[in-house]
Amino acid sequence: MADVDIAIIGGGLNGVCIARDAAGRGLRVALFEQGDLGSGAAMAAPHLMHGDFIDLERGRARRVRAALTERGAALSAAPHLVRPTRFVLPLHADERPPAMLRAGLFFYDRLAGQSRLPRPEILDLTIDEAGHPLKRSLGLALAWSDCTVDESRLVVLNAVDAAARGAAIRTGARCVWAERSEIWKLSIVNRGRRESVTARALVNASGAWMPQVAGAVLHLPAVQASFVKVSQIVVRRMFDHDNVYVLQNDDRRMIYAIPFHRDFTLIGLSERGFHGDPAAVSAGADDLAYLCAAASRYFRERVAPADVLHAMAGCIPDDRRDGFIKLSRRRGEAPLLTVVGGATTMARRRAAQALAKLTRFFAVLPPWTAKAPLPGGDFPHDAFDDQVDDARRRWTFLGERHARRLVSAYGTRIGQILGAAKSMDDLGPLFGDDLTGAEVRYLMNEEFARFADDILWRRSKLGLTMSGKDREALAAFMAAA
Repeated sequence: MADVDIAIIGGGLNGVCIARDAAGRGLRVALFEQGDLGSGAAMAAPHLMHGDFIDLERGRARRVRAALTERGAALSAAPHLVRPTRFVLPLHADERPPAMLRAGLFFYDRLAGQSRLPRPEILDLTIDEAGHPLKRSLGLALAWSDCTVDESRLVVLNAVDAAARGAAIRTGARCVWAERSEIWKLSIVNRGRRESVTARALVNASGAWMPQVAGAVLHLPAVQASFVKVSQIVVRRMFDHDNVYVLQNDDRRMIYAIPFHRDFTLIGLSERGFHGDPAAVSAGADDLAYLCAAASRYFRERVAPADVLHAMAGCIPDDRRDGFIKLSRRRGEAPLLTVVGGATTMARRRAAQALAKLTRFFAVLPPWTAKAPLPGGDFPHDAFDDQVDDARRRWTFLGERHARRLVSAYGTRIGQILGAAKSMDDLGPLFGDDLTGAEVRYLMNEEFARFADDILWRRSKLGLTMSGKDREALAAFMAAA
């Protein structure tokens, strides 16, 4: 008998969503991630949970409808991570005809059905707050409601829920060899130690590493796959409200400017073909220049590469919107499922589709994730502010900013961090503004954090504000824990 029913290579969004779904259906699951959860493409995700309004331009109405359904499911499942936001698209005479955009937005809203979000509207940028940071030549804009999401935390919380349902989540564990017969025999290097694992089925969800895993580990014929590098930049906050700007660039691509972790603005994406080691991908000078120029086309405050505080890059498949799911099995051989790419919004649905291809090999429970909350998400989507207020009443020493950050990250699970604390001193050492020893211990014990960067750049973005001295102190604290 095999050790597990399903072994998964890769701890990105696809891998953890499949692990969660499968574990919740009663399957024995083990997931192996060579680094940290969400340390690949998720690092450069655009932080959007939406139907992609511009997809209507490509004739993808069916896909848009499905994505809007998933947006609603995500808003219910993770109201702390998925936040409704007004999207603003300034109308530019040199780009798409405004009438076409208005018609498309009306259709987009109809596809959303009985949405709980505000209806679209036309804004006069000369009087609306959305116009304040923009150049005066921009008179009108389209506005609609969509959602933003912290994808890194979405990855982690799917893994947390998978583990709670019995899945083994192993970070720092690399699959280096696999032998296929009636079962899979895997050789895993787990934090320097080699171990063997057998599985009835294998899922290759290694993202941009998929071709390498297929060839060097699974000993399959070369996989032809095309990848692009996507890049984003972070600058100081450029506007005082929470609108997301959708900017038409002169190459007909859409650029987003998103409020980002209290004090910053995220600008993305640039896309360029990529060939090479995905571990070495980084935003180059041309990516920074492109994004700065695109933002400067609209904002009064010019953005220059020197203003960039942080840049993020990752590799994604060229056909990323729909993703790729393929089952491979010959008589007498254990099944192999390859899952690559796909939009963030569709991740839960994509995992269900992947499991549907494997369920004929297993006796499993029916699909369940459509209405199941993620950890900390067991409250109504419109009660976020109530959660913040409740936290401040219970832990009176919390400031507004601190409480809001904790609720946005952990939802109803903040009690597991704060416990019976009566003051900040009860939470242990303080790193930077408000990262405490109690929160760090929670992240290590419950959310698979091993190193300082796991916390500073994936489970939070506190690396944007933390001093070098505090980073060193955090690393020492974690090493001694």
